[in-house]
Amino acid sequence: DVLGQDRGDTLGSVSSGARALFYLHTPNESSFEKVEDVPQYVQQATPFFMGLMLLELLVGFLKNGASVVTVSDGLTSVSAGMISRLPGLFMRGLELTSYMYVWDHYRVVELPWDSAWTWWLTFLGVDFCYYWVHRFAHEVFLLWAAHQVHHSSEYYNLSTALRQSLTQQFTSWIFYLPMALAVPPSVFAVHLQFNLLYQFWIHTELIRDLGPLEWILNTPSHHRVHHGRNLYCIDKNYGGALIIWDRLFGTFAPETDKVIYGLVYPVRSFEILRVQFHYYKYVWKKFNRYKTISDKLSAVFMGPTWKPGRPRVGDHSGNPKVTGQEVPYNPSWSTSLQVYVVIQFLLVLGIYHDVFENKTMLSQLTVLALTAYILLTLTALGFIMDQRPSAAVLEMLRCVVMVIMHRSGYMKPLLPSLAVPIEVRRPVERYITHSITSVN
Repeated sequence: DVLGQDRGDTLGSVSSGARALFYLHTPNESSFEKVEDVPQYVQQATPFFMGLMLLELLVGFLKNGASVVTVSDGLTSVSAGMISRLPGLFMRGLELTSYMYVWDHYRVVELPWDSAWTWWLTFLGVDFCYYWVHRFAHEVFLLWAAHQVHHSSEYYNLSTALRQSLTQQFTSWIFYLPMALAVPPSVFAVHLQFNLLYQFWIHTELIRDLGPLEWILNTPSHHRVHHGRNLYCIDKNYGGALIIWDRLFGTFAPETDKVIYGLVYPVRSFEILRVQFHYYKYVWKKFNRYKTISDKLSAVFMGPTWKPGRPRVGDHSGNPKVTGQEVPYNPSWSTSLQVYVVIQFLLVLGIYHDVFENKTMLSQLTVLALTAYILLTLTALGFIMDQRPSAAVLEMLRCVVMVIMHRSGYMKPLLPSLAVPIEVRRPVERYITHSITSVN
């Protein structure tokens, strides 16, 4: 019957979403002829992200008697993930768009989209390309300025996986283009998502060792090393789903001493735009420090610690010594203020979700206005978490902007029962104010 079929579809969707996180789909169920047919696996995984983060909180508290994440750091990580997706409101992802262009115009051979061999070859190819995307992001100063966002947390938990860069996506697409000479875009689109999803669950301290799987797979233990600022951790374990590339190319390191997480020089801020862009200031300063064009270009395209006379990737002899007693940045603030920030964050998260759900029905002006409001809100909350003196002024400004946008029909009310009669001045976007009582 229809009810039974719906129930079966729901269970199948739940199973598919859960298995996608661990790369446990088979070629038969995840091979598609057209890119348009490829499911949005990452978007479908959002409830599983939330569920696993809550489970980690519970297990961590029961195991250690303390939370695995602070309010400030967790919200900053999720905020970074939100910001990294904002370009998707205005353009299609560069990785898939550029890949399809090369496929359409320059492919050499056309592997069959419905072959298990193609599926497995693409699995290896995407992970191999990701290894080099990731390695170059650490070994090229300009690319590191983008990627450092992901390493900026001084904690290590599942929310850290969401701390993504806004700008890294504008260069990472280059590394996947060789695959477009042979692998159909639909198969590539599947594995690009699976490879990303797999990397979520390895961001945890609760899973210690996976035995023989540690030889082949990228695991929480291996990835903890990658996020460490201990000398033995730096520039190690770049793999996505597999650790074999690191073993082959000499960038593997096992977990030994206690890992101290974060940047060598911590950003010490929860203000999201600073977390995203502060490193570009150092790139510019380093570029201006040198006189010759050769040195200027080397300063940008060599390693972050490169100087004249040093190796291409530089060295870490001048790094601050890690003692194991480092205390993460965590300014003290009242419980009531934390509750306020969490509530405001959840409200803007709802707006963020609505924008992505309805972006095709909104004008570009509306999308731009809502994007600006989201950035303003996340920035204001970062000021509060940092306890900056100007936080109150910025938050008051944000509240004024929020009221104006509500009255202008850009946003729906928080609860239908709180709706007030207002004039909807943008009929083409009336759906976004469907819960507002309109004046006849």
